Amino acid sequence: MDQIAQPFDIAEDSGPAVPRQKAAERGPTLIGSVQRALRLLEAVGGFGHGATAKQLARAAELPLGTAYHLLRTLAHEGYLRRSEGRFFHGEALDGIATARARSGRPDLRTRMQSLRDDLGAAVYFALYQDGEVHLVDVVEAPDRPAVEPWADLRATAHAHAIGQCLLGQLPEDVRRDHLARHPPTGLTPATLTGESAVLRRLAALRPTMPVLERQEYALGTVCAAVPITIGPVVATMALSLPVEQSDRLASVARQLRCEVGAMSPSFIL
Repeated sequence: MDQIAQPFDIAEDSGPAVPRQKAAERGPTLIGSVQRALRLLEAVGGFGHGATAKQLARAAELPLGTAYHLLRTLAHEGYLRRSEGRFFHGEALDGIATARARSGRPDLRTRMQSLRDDLGAAVYFALYQDGEVHLVDVVEAPDRPAVEPWADLRATAHAHAIGQCLLGQLPEDVRRDHLARHPPTGLTPATLTGESAVLRRLAALRPTMPVLERQEYALGTVCAAVPITIGPVVATMALSLPVEQSDRLASVARQLRCEVGAMSPSFIL
């Protein structure tokens, strides 16, 4: 990057060009700009019919001026297109997707299968969408069986690691709304019940740390879930183990967190 002759950097506002700085000073700014641009691209994917600059700024948690400048740049480069004041994914992104398909890059399910084998556990991917928990995919094996969904996962989010992890990423008013629609009930002797108690637990969760659950949803099973928040998307990757292997739960949860952290946001989306 430092060998490319570029006398000026593009600032994130519409002000005058900023003279070239030393690489050590420019690095964090450039990385931050790329991260913000990616967040906007991801946010656009969360709107099926395009979105305005204001909607995307809110979804990506960026100042409107910064978001608008980056959106104009992305549109100029073809990564976005603008129509009637709304932004959509552009042809340049389609080209990247096509190139990725030609390269044989594994899809999310293939990556989950690799995780299943590496972790020695069944692996799950779930989203919180339209006010409900949605289990998107599960990969298991004869010696790594998935948990039998004997109780509706949508109505029992308080009891399983997937649901606790998803609810933990939501604002408190959304959590309260969910629990009002799905009151916490006891599924096993280990299940935490009572809306206030569940809310306290969710508030105590650390944003980037795995959620561990031991026999709260189903006897004989322990689970862990890793939070994934990308723009407006609230998701989780989770695993389950038989209770006989509960001593492995914390270590494989840390490993899952590292593996998920290494995945690119666009890959997960």
